Order: sequence, then structure tokens, then C-alpha cells
Amino acid sequence: MFTNNFDPVAFEIFSLSVRWYSLAYIFGIILGWVYCKKILIKDSIILKLFEDYITYLIIGIIVGGRLGYVIFYNFPYFLNKPIEIFMIWNGGMSFHGGLIGVIISSYLFSKKNAKGIFVFLDLVSVTAPIGILFGRISNFINGELVGKATNSNWGVFFLNYDDKLRHPSQLYEAFLEGVILFILMNFIFFNKNYKVGNCSFMFLILYGCFRITSEFFREPDIQIGYLFGHVSMGILLSAIMILIGFVIYFKRNDETKSQKI
Repeated sequence: MFTNNFDPVAFEIFSLSVRWYSLAYIFGIILGWVYCKKILIKDSIILKLFEDYITYLIIGIIVGGRLGYVIFYNFPYFLNKPIEIFMIWNGGMSFHGGLIGVIISSYLFSKKNAKGIFVFLDLVSVTAPIGILFGRISNFINGELVGKATNSNWGVFFLNYDDKLRHPSQLYEAFLEGVILFILMNFIFFNKNYKVGNCSFMFLILYGCFRITSEFFREPDIQIGYLFGHVSMGILLSAIMILIGFVIYFKRNDETKSQKI
């Protein structure tokens, strides 16, 4: 058993608090960017475009993640207090919203530069688990998105939440959605039979499956609870991800069957 009493603030600079969650976003994006440039991208044109693409990507992650949280998880609250939508420092980001933001920003960028969208989405799919890993670890440090009560020896006391022993579901997600998904995405990308689009639809399917698995150990968001039965918002959105992944698999166009990065 472990007691979680971590300070969510990593350090302070001139009274400015820098939180672990902010650092997770920063290092996740930086490491993903470096990994793409140094390891994944072999085409010189894509490599040059990637410098501009990262800006679109950051905007998509932040705007999509925030709006996703507002719409999917706490819409009545923000409907009454719309000004707080912009107060992202108070917390509240949605992975699924960030995913939608990334897809939209990637679509706009690919259209602007006359390139296939899956070229860029594949790169994101391979590197996204890095940021997810850091994000879930910071969730654990913050004592948020806690797991369900348990009697297991590896249970954790989250002192800022309650006095019950709970599953460290954030670490389960870090392992599945971060470590394992990163390994699988790289295996797919570097497979000799890889075709553009493979990583995109497999990311949707695999992440969706891992997230649904983790959700069974995680408390539903207190302001929503279960939508019906034992189906949380996370399970519903992840099920939609899986469905879309299979749709892409069956519907992707001829470009994705022949183009290489």
C-alpha cells in the first residue's frame, strides 16, 4: 500500500507555480517532435513541413482538449460560467477532445499543403503515447482521475480525494496507453508491410480498447457518473474511437495504400 501525498506543483519561479501536468504537456510534445524528426521521418519534404505542423498540433491539442472537457464532461457548469472555459490553469482537459482537435488541425494543415492527412496522423499516432504516459503519471501525482476502491496490496491512498484504498488506475493507463501502445505503434510503423494510414486506424482501435479496460478500474467523473449501466463517458467515447478506427480501415482511399512517409 502506498499513500499519495505528492505536491502537484513541481516548482515555483518568482511566485509562478509550474505544475507537473503542464510539464507533462511540454515534455510530451518536445520528445514527440524530436522522435519524429530524428527517427520516423525520412522524406525531406515532410520533414520541412513538420516544423510548421507542430504549431497546428499544439493548438489542436489545447483547444480541442479544453472544449472536449467542457462539452463532454461539464457542459452545464460551463454553460452557467462561460468565462471559466478560458481558465485552463484550473484544470480540465479531455483526451478525446484533444484527439478531435488534432484531427481537425491536421486536416487543415494537410489541405493547405496538399498532402494526405494520414501522413501526419500516423506520425502523431506513433508518438502520442509518449505524451499520454507523462500525462497519466501527472494525473497520479495530482491525485486525480482516481481508481475504484480496492483491497489489493498495490492499492493507493489518495489523501486529497478520500480515505479509501483505491486502484492506481492512472498508472494502469500509463502502462497500457503509454508504454504498451508506444511499443505496438512502433512495431506497426517499422513493419516492412507498413502503409500510410495503418498507424492511424490502429491507434484508434488499440487506444480505445486499452482505455475501456482501464475505465473498469477507474471512478467515473463525479459530475457525470455512469451514463447507463456501468458505461462511463470515457467508455462511450472510446467505443466510438474503435468504431471509427474500423471504418477507416475499410474505407481508406488508394493514396493510403501506396504512399510512404
